[in-house]
Amino acid sequence: MTQTAIPFLFLRGGTSRGPYFNRADLPEDRETLAEVLMAALGAGHPLNIDGIGGGAAVTTKVAMLSVSDDDWADIDYFFAQVSVTERLVDFKPTCGNVLSGVGPAAIEMGLITPSGDETEIRIRAVNTGARVLARVQTPQGALTYEGDTAIASVPGTAAPIGLSFMGVVGSSTGAFLPTGNLRDEIDGIEVTCMDVAMPIVIARAADFGLTGYESAAELDADTAFFARMEAIRLEAGARMGMGDVSKSVTPKFGLLAPARDGGTIATRYFMPWNTHPSMAVTGSQCLASCTLTPGTVADGLLIRPEESPANVVLEHPSGTIEVLVDYDDTDGFELKSAGLLRTARKLAEGRVFVPASVWKG
Repeated sequence: MTQTAIPFLFLRGGTSRGPYFNRADLPEDRETLAEVLMAALGAGHPLNIDGIGGGAAVTTKVAMLSVSDDDWADIDYFFAQVSVTERLVDFKPTCGNVLSGVGPAAIEMGLITPSGDETEIRIRAVNTGARVLARVQTPQGALTYEGDTAIASVPGTAAPIGLSFMGVVGSSTGAFLPTGNLRDEIDGIEVTCMDVAMPIVIARAADFGLTGYESAAELDADTAFFARMEAIRLEAGARMGMGDVSKSVTPKFGLLAPARDGGTIATRYFMPWNTHPSMAVTGSQCLASCTLTPGTVADGLLIRPEESPANVVLEHPSGTIEVLVDYDDTDGFELKSAGLLRTARKLAEGRVFVPASVWKG
């Protein structure tokens, strides 16, 4: 055989899409694993023409599942971000949108047995150590993808998947504020460097001469902005204790502006070398936390909710995303949990092929 066949499920999870694998069906060592994933998704070409990637960062994501040996979790979720145009795989971050499909995929793979009309699945995000409780619809013990829940950037409706994120503060750097400051100044721009579910460098859109309401396409075309943003991101990564981040998709970058469509605040999120067409689930938790924390760059851009849990509505290029944040601000900002509602749908299943020269299986 000149090719190696690997079983997979193909799911849309939230506003992302990609293959979901049983971890046992993939090579153990990280270097070979990266080569297999790049071959499977066609990394290194803008259309991913020689693989099943979709030519965008939100469609070159990979989930790898296994039964967890953690005392709390049922399923371990190992995430990989495969580059579109470069031969590069980043195992550092996680993805909350892809996580939306982990519960259904675990049931599809036989790793979880449905129980009742709604099945609770405890998921450990291996990359960051975050714990997430997923609630999957399983009427009469059978998995369903059909329902009435709509999310921005996804056509139609589907069954709701509730996600409650716990233990996400300092998930990558070990600290809520990795630099120790509510604000830092880099290249004349004030930023808040925060790590909640995803480490993000957050700034005000106006400080870059932007409104914060630009479309993803308009921002992607602004090469001068991206050059300045990347320089700030690299310096911020070093200050956050993350070292040289020039080849890493973390920390991400976010912009804030006053809401204009009835939300709490307007946001733009970068992955980081292009603009997210909507909003990342992990990114939404960090941006919502920044929004609720006095002294950050969000000051003056909104009227902060005073109750907890607070429903923070983030406006993004394709609509809005709501984050229910349970927090305590009696002594600074302490995040207890963040809840979101997502959907997922199985699109295909079968075997994906990679050259035997990459991995013999």
